[in-house]
Amino acid sequence: MKALVIYVHPVDGSFNCAIRDAVIKGLTTAKHDVRLRDLYAENFNPFLSAAERALHHTAPTTRPELARDVEDLRWCEAIVFVYPTWWSGLPAMLKGWIDRTWMNEVAWVLPPGANTIRPRLTNITRLVAVTTHGSSKFINALQGEPGKRTISRSIRVMCNKFCRARWIALYGLDKSTYEQRQKHLATIGQRVVRALR
Repeated sequence: MKALVIYVHPVDGSFNCAIRDAVIKGLTTAKHDVRLRDLYAENFNPFLSAAERALHHTAPTTRPELARDVEDLRWCEAIVFVYPTWWSGLPAMLKGWIDRTWMNEVAWVLPPGANTIRPRLTNITRLVAVTTHGSSKFINALQGEPGKRTISRSIRVMCNKFCRARWIALYGLDKSTYEQRQKHLATIGQRVVRALR
């Protein structure tokens, strides 16, 4: 499967960095075709300006700086998001990437006369979110897990109608032991591979 890994963390050597490496190792060992996008390392600009927002209903060719992102989205069959959950949701860098790249004629289209958008990323049949939470699963459930909803509901409906979304989270990272983190790293690659089946 063609798997696009979207990695979001500003600190090289973080625990999320180790998760990213384990995920990529699992995918490549299972013979998936992998492309990695490290948004911080690439210095991706998450800022959706007023001028760019005015282009909301235009073709992606009006934003040539996003051509690589458009090509990646049209190429992949699966997206694996690897990121920390901050303030109950997606990091601003990841949210900005979604705002800017899941655009008209890429992720969706609004046909003339229609009142609802139509999905365009029908090539994508699997979405996997691999995230860490400082707080417990209980606290995240009370908060409504907005990151999970964004990926499993909003993002998924722009993909293939049979697309499956999988949520793989390590809760309580702030109080976790070294052994718990190592166990997570030892299994995360295979868990992602299973989610793509």
